[in-house]
Amino acid sequence: MIRPCAPADFGTIHAIINEAAEAYRGVIPSDCWHDPYMSAAALASEIAAGVEFSGFDDSGALIGVMGSQPVRDVFLIRHAYVRTAHQNRGIGAQLLRSLIDRATAPLLVGTWVDAVWAIRFYQRHGFRLVSTSEKERLLSTYWTIAERQRKTSVVLAR
Repeated sequence: MIRPCAPADFGTIHAIINEAAEAYRGVIPSDCWHDPYMSAAALASEIAAGVEFSGFDDSGALIGVMGSQPVRDVFLIRHAYVRTAHQNRGIGAQLLRSLIDRATAPLLVGTWVDAVWAIRFYQRHGFRLVSTSEKERLLSTYWTIAERQRKTSVVLAR
């Protein structure tokens, strides 16, 4: 079941993100990797900036999360992760479909250029990679990220 996450879910959201983000270790540039991948303070900052999480609840256990953030005239998909033991079972797809169904503006998602599995996932769900020049415009308009991350990222749109 997909449900809105509540403040009481903070610790679980944090754990899911850091567990699933291990897939990026050794894939993204080492100077962009943090241990943990996302600190509790960074997650709190994201939520304070307007990221709202939905979660996939399996019999009372939150096993996947996907955040969205309205920014100007779009929705950004932020921090989409599923616990490792539950991956490849359609949970991420259900979370994404739910977000697509609720979206009232175009959807954008940024990910690492070398995270080919993530890029393919979004492409299977109707997202398209934008050109390099469009990526630069979108990143400058809708995200606040470091220059190094900007150079090693892609943006997909739907």
